[in-house]
Amino acid sequence: MTDDLTLDADAVIWSAPEPERAGKPLLVLLHGYGSDERDLFGLAPYLPEGFVVASVRAPLSPPFPTPGWSWYPIEGLEGRGSDAITASARAVLDWLDTHAADAASVGMLGFSQGAAIALQALRLRPEGVAFVVNLAGYVDADPLPTDEALKALRPPVFWGRGARDEVIPADRVEHTVQWLPEHVELSGRVYAGLTHSVSQDELDDVATFLAKQLES
Repeated sequence: MTDDLTLDADAVIWSAPEPERAGKPLLVLLHGYGSDERDLFGLAPYLPEGFVVASVRAPLSPPFPTPGWSWYPIEGLEGRGSDAITASARAVLDWLDTHAADAASVGMLGFSQGAAIALQALRLRPEGVAFVVNLAGYVDADPLPTDEALKALRPPVFWGRGARDEVIPADRVEHTVQWLPEHVELSGRVYAGLTHSVSQDELDDVATFLAKQLES
């Protein structure tokens, strides 16, 4: 896995035209494995109106016949490795530097793989990402040089996951359970009966969390 991944700027779905974006808080949506930028953008009507929303497309194509796009491979020994996760997280940050430098603030909402990328981007640039919504994702286990800076800042993170989610390996969930409270201001909920998906109750909680970020 190389570090020269780039996001397709033409594939981004925005909630507002370019002249209306500057100086407003930006919420970046990062979809899961095998999906695309259209998926999470469907959540936009359920989210607070104060954000400009940008739903981006992951840079990799999963192997046939899996549709859509991915942030890192899940096949093979190195697929879920830290280098692969970091490469895509840096690609998101590079995209932000080019296309969202005039945002008032930047928050990220990711599902599954997208949540892992959002958390990695937060770790790489703790002073530049205001908050993260982690839906059914996890924190990569390898330490980063910027983790101490993140611990000092303790930005808000919401973590929602299903009690019946069997997609994310148990060891990654357990690491995240231990790691997040040590480094961020954590809130969230485990949803009874929910699998690897998003429920209306979870969306309501996310909307409440996001509204608090707008207030602050």
